[in-house]
Amino acid sequence: MVLEKEEDALEPVSPSAQYFNSSALNVSVLGVLETEVPIDDSELIPLVRDAFLPINPRFSSIMVVDENGEKRWKKVEVKLKDHVYVPIFPEEMSPQFYDDYFEDYISKLSMLQLPQSQPLWEIHLIKYPTSNAAGTVIFKIHHAIGDGYSLMGALLSCLQRADNPSLPLTFPSVQPRGDTSGDHRTIFKTVPKIFSLLFYTVSDFLGSLMKSSLVEDDLSPIRSGDIGIEFRPIAPTTMTFSLVQIKQIKATLGVTINDVITGAIFLGTRLYMQEMSKGSSDHSNCTALVLLNTRMFRSYQSIQEMVKPKAESPWGNHFAFLHVQLPELVASTELNPIEFVRKAQQIIKRKRSSLAVYLTAAFVEIVKKLKGHEVAAQCIHKTMVNASMTITNMIGPVEKMSLANHPIKGMYFAVSGNPQSLTITIVSYMDVLRVTVGAEKGFIDAQKLKSSIEEAFQMILKSVACEIQQKN
Repeated sequence: MVLEKEEDALEPVSPSAQYFNSSALNVSVLGVLETEVPIDDSELIPLVRDAFLPINPRFSSIMVVDENGEKRWKKVEVKLKDHVYVPIFPEEMSPQFYDDYFEDYISKLSMLQLPQSQPLWEIHLIKYPTSNAAGTVIFKIHHAIGDGYSLMGALLSCLQRADNPSLPLTFPSVQPRGDTSGDHRTIFKTVPKIFSLLFYTVSDFLGSLMKSSLVEDDLSPIRSGDIGIEFRPIAPTTMTFSLVQIKQIKATLGVTINDVITGAIFLGTRLYMQEMSKGSSDHSNCTALVLLNTRMFRSYQSIQEMVKPKAESPWGNHFAFLHVQLPELVASTELNPIEFVRKAQQIIKRKRSSLAVYLTAAFVEIVKKLKGHEVAAQCIHKTMVNASMTITNMIGPVEKMSLANHPIKGMYFAVSGNPQSLTITIVSYMDVLRVTVGAEKGFIDAQKLKSSIEEAFQMILKSVACEIQQKN
């Protein structure tokens, strides 16, 4: 009887957490903080114990299977020595040497799966200076614990403003979704919009099912199509873009910051594909999975608010995939870089406005109920395998942060365990946007792809400047 009470006390594992920790998928998020001062683990390790662990019971729980075959979270004692690593590198070497050593370390880390016998997270304290930082802190957290929104909220609860710890961190304002012209609608405008919504919902849903099951993207310089890519090392390469310049493009074109950077990524990826395939244009079927946060509010809330039973921005995994076709390159004499931004805006805005993502989520839930979470996880795995790349972004704070008296110079994140050759992640911090290319090592030339994306951004910036001059 006592055993039954203990079992009853165990918290059920959500469907999405089961999908990301299954035989088909085992996905983790790597959050990287670059410090301005050398790492002092005597300050950071107590912070892990006193601030990080209490954030959420997930950080001190493991997944177990109950007598009915259902997965549940079970609280366990956390031994910090099993979760906090301070690796030893060769001493007194140059920052350039440590750049290569660090890249090799994080590449190997991306391949290793978190042990299921202990809570699904690790922290790595890199005490050696690279070209970017005096020290580096890596948080490796399993996707079953939560999505990027949840994990960002968790990390931010451990961080303080560097200039004044008593003040809260603030974030860029996010414009509300949807059409704000509702006050002027008439029945002649509303009815066509309803039919348009229904049409695109059905077509997007059926198209998504086809892409997730039968229709694969073409093999290309960014899609090897090999089995088991998730077990291969990735080579994370980062680049930074000025938010001031991005906002100039945004204001001129009347788009969002996400539209600008997504357009640059699409154009840069196409330029890379063209160069690597010697000008061949037989990779027309190339799809990106763009992650959409499905929470009602996208600004970060306190952890206390997120874990409430009916929170408006709840903890966990609350996102959906949008299938977005990469625009094709035209002849260089006709190429207008701005069109990649406008096309990115048009496609994502239209797909966002349909209800297909919710139908797809409902379909996966039906599969789970009929055939179990392993089959549902295989459906998600197939969705990712059939596409060429994934793009996901998060909003970071406006002010400089500090972690246990370690001012944070920069931050970025990557995804490990993704069964794709290419994953691109984006995060804002202070006055820059940091883009990370997570590329299949040995297949994609990450440095060349990085250069192509940077070139694409400059092309867009130059075209916008020309457009402004023409208007004036």
